[in-house]
Amino acid sequence: MFGTLACVLASLGLTWLMLLDLESELTPRILLASATLPILIGAPLFFYFSLKLRGLAIANMRLDRVARIDGLTACLNRRAFTARVNAWLQNPASPSCGALLMIDADNFKSINDLYGHENGDEALTIIARAIRSVLRSGDMVGRMGGEEFAVFLPGVTQHQAQIVAERIRMSVIVACFAPAGEAHPLSVSIGGAAFTETTSFTELFRIADQRLYGAKHAGRNAVVVADTMDHPRLVLKRIA
Repeated sequence: MFGTLACVLASLGLTWLMLLDLESELTPRILLASATLPILIGAPLFFYFSLKLRGLAIANMRLDRVARIDGLTACLNRRAFTARVNAWLQNPASPSCGALLMIDADNFKSINDLYGHENGDEALTIIARAIRSVLRSGDMVGRMGGEEFAVFLPGVTQHQAQIVAERIRMSVIVACFAPAGEAHPLSVSIGGAAFTETTSFTELFRIADQRLYGAKHAGRNAVVVADTMDHPRLVLKRIA
């Protein structure tokens, strides 16, 4: 609309300047024609281009979503999750505490072996929904690959992260998974790293992954959340 209006005003202005020194009975008709032609020609063109631009914007939004979201579970993919957590950690305005949880489905290979990969994919979507069901709107959840998920909890303490991790564990346990009408229990092991000072995603991932291994070693279906202060970063120095 604005493009067509601009064309009409430009056409009228140019025509008026050309007829400024002329006095003729045709002047009103010429001005009317100079206003009508841009409307007849410009309006359909601008409408067509606006539809094309809108379609391009929608296509770009869909491509961006495909690039960020895991197609199976609707969680962030590993790259997008890592980027968002890093951006949060590097933002000076972010709270000084939080936690990263690493979540791994227990005995997942047996589900694929018993029921097939299609039912295994269904189990992953159920686990993803169970995880999201207990999280806040500002929490981030991503699929790190295979049957492993990650959750970032901004602004929580170690105790609060432990509580959230337990809620996730219980939410997965009560989730209904019944391939071929046969109920099959689901469970997850969770390792976490809570922080109260400047840190990096790499450091949080290292500690949380270690705690996840500890939860698995303890018998699975367990939660272990540590504080980064209890796991100081090693600084290696080369001896000359």
